[in-house]
Formats: sequence, C-alpha cells, structure tokens
Amino acid sequence: MHIPDGYLSPSTCATLYAAAAAGWYSALRRVKRALLTRVIPLISVFAAFSFVVMMFNLPLPGGTTGHALGVTIAAIVLGPSGAILALSIAIAIQALFFGDGGISTLGANCFNMAMAGSLVAYGVYRVLAARASITSKRRVAAAALAGYCAVNVSALLAAVEFGIQPVLFHDAGGTPLYAPYPLSIAMPAMMIGHLTFAGMAEAVIAAGLVAYLQAADPALLRATSGLPADTMTSGLRPAANSLRRIWVAVAALMLLTPLGILAAGTAWGEWKPEYFATASETAASTAVPVGLQRLSNLWTAPFPAYAPTFVRSRGFGYLLSAMFGVGLLLVLSLVLGRVVERIRRKEYAA
Repeated sequence: MHIPDGYLSPSTCATLYAAAAAGWYSALRRVKRALLTRVIPLISVFAAFSFVVMMFNLPLPGGTTGHALGVTIAAIVLGPSGAILALSIAIAIQALFFGDGGISTLGANCFNMAMAGSLVAYGVYRVLAARASITSKRRVAAAALAGYCAVNVSALLAAVEFGIQPVLFHDAGGTPLYAPYPLSIAMPAMMIGHLTFAGMAEAVIAAGLVAYLQAADPALLRATSGLPADTMTSGLRPAANSLRRIWVAVAALMLLTPLGILAAGTAWGEWKPEYFATASETAASTAVPVGLQRLSNLWTAPFPAYAPTFVRSRGFGYLLSAMFGVGLLLVLSLVLGRVVERIRRKEYAA
C-alpha cells in the first residue's frame, strides 16, 4: 500500500500533498488544544506500534504481500487527529530511512493510510459503539469492523490513484508515463488481498487491543468513547506505567519482526523499475514507463528495504531496522516533550 516514487504523476503527488498538508494542519491544531505535553508520548508510542505492525508482511492471493496498519487502535485511543499524526510520522520514517514508499508520494501515502484510515476507523467505531459502556463487548466488535473498513478504504484509494494514471498521463502514442495499471487491473489486484487477509489482520489487532485495554487500562478508551461524562483530555492522561506497558508491548512485537519477511513476494504495485523488463504475466507492460523510471531514483534511503548493507543476515537486518525506527520515535518523543514543556514554562513565566 506504500506507493513508491514514480508511480504517480507530479500533479497527482502535488494534489495529494496539498490534501495531506491540510489534514496535518488541522490535526496539529486539534491536538494542541488537547495539551501537547500529554499527547506527544501517546502519539509516539502509537507511531512506533504502527511502524512495527506494518513490518509484518502477510501473503496475499496472487503471490503478493500486504500488511495491517495499526491505525484503528491509534484512532480509538487518540482520536482521528492524534492518529493522523502518529501514522504520518511512521510513514515518513519508512520512506526517508527505508525506502518503503516514496518521497514524492509521501503525501499520497499519508492521505490514504493516515488520514482516510484514521477518519474511517474513528467514524465506524463511534457509530457502532455509540452509548456502549467502556467495557462493553460491542466496543470490541466495533473496533474489529472499524479496522476492516479502514484498511480497505485506504487500499481502495491507492487502487484508484494507480488506476487513473494511465488514463490521465500518457504520451502521444497512449503509452503510460507512470503507473501502467488501469482500474480494471488495479482495483481487483489491490482489493482482493485487502478484503480478505490484510483487512482481517487489522480487525483482529484492533479488537484484541481494545479487549486488552478494557481490562488493563480502560482510561485510554475514554477520550473517544462519546460518553457524556468524558472530556477530550481525560483519556489522554495515562499513568506512567500505562505508557511503559505499551512500549514494552511494542518492544516485544519488534523482536518478532523477522517473522514479517517469511511471506514470499512483494506488495502489489511496489516493484522496482527493473521488474517491468523481466515480468510479463503480472505487469501491464514490459517496458519501463518513462516517468516512473525518471522519478524512481528521486531518493535513496540509507537502509533500503529494511536491509542494512553492513548486515549479511536478512532477518537480523530487518530486526535492526525495526530497532532503529522504534528508537528514533522514542528519542523524538523525549526531545519534543522537553521542547514543548520548556515553551509552556516560558509562556507561564511571561
């Protein structure tokens, strides 16, 4: 679901960057009103959780792979604004350091997964769990369906973005300049796998974590409960040990990330340009689209494909990449927390 550089035209990328920028601005304004010093640790831990979850590749029909997003539990705990920021940070780190998704398409990927995913997950959860108590089983079922819908809406948007490229952007002879897959190919290729395995994986993760939080720390579920007695900030005040438990869970999941590369194949639509010169059955064309070729090398990630060049073992390299990403998010959380706290103290002093 991470669209690489070259698959979308510059105008498509610019349009989706503009949409993403509007979403980021709105999310930052809303989160700021909810006390940044208390939200930053939660945004960071759910960004880390999403980052790790997306490293677990699932085998999909057709020999490709997919993954869950971790967006649903973030939206349920943080609300859509916090989830948008958490997922966007995770997606940006994936693109910048690991080449998972492009730089030109960062706005598109954030729009699809972070923004649409968060809003759909939150909306479905709130509608289905309306007026249910915090510990109600209906909230578990609502989380499952919210996760399933969120992943599939994100996949649908990516499929549409892929599918409109050959229609809108081609040369005088009709040869696609960017993604060469028409809607008739992109839609089933993207949706079959997500309607089955990837969507179900997100549903299971979301339902399981909501059930766990109902027993272990129901306060984290109050902010988006919609219950009259709750306030927007009440659920954003987890005890220190609550955050510690979530970080421990992220660390445990991180240690299992080598299992994420057991699935054979590559995510559909995330192939390198060289693929088009060798594939004939699954590619729409054997020639590399000119625009795709030109933009594909826009950014060279330090650790492409989560495989540091100085590590021979693929599994160990994958684990090191996970540790680097999670560690970076933890450091960012600590630094931003201190910066915001200093700013607040100066404001009070003035």
